[in-house]
Amino acid sequence: MKIALIAHDKKKEDIIQFVTAYKSVFQQHELFATGTTGKRIMEEVSLTVHRFHSGPLGGDQEIGAMIARGEMDMVLFFRDPLTSQPHEPDVSALIRLSDVYEIPLATNMGTAEVLIQGLKHGYMDWLKLRKKQGEINDKQK
Repeated sequence: MKIALIAHDKKKEDIIQFVTAYKSVFQQHELFATGTTGKRIMEEVSLTVHRFHSGPLGGDQEIGAMIARGEMDMVLFFRDPLTSQPHEPDVSALIRLSDVYEIPLATNMGTAEVLIQGLKHGYMDWLKLRKKQGEINDKQK
């Protein structure tokens, strides 16, 4: 599966701890991340990550484009709800696209753990089946 990892500045330590805790799960999947988050995961957790631009420079939009093309399977976005973000419209668009294309999205560590446990135990197979049947790309028409 293709998993996007995003974290606002005040949540970067949390996502590093989370990815470290579930490294055995993450190393079985293709990882994508916004700039600094991806760099830190590569350096501190030693996982391969395809890096996009940082969020404020378009990284959120790059991940959103993958969602719209049916190329992303899950998004873990550790948001900081108490700090104003200059790219808030991009954040909202990414969340909206995840809802439109029915992509599992976690915006905090608690929900991310439920998704990763589900992935670990094979509960995300419905997404693979939908992709195989072409349902996800039907929304593009």
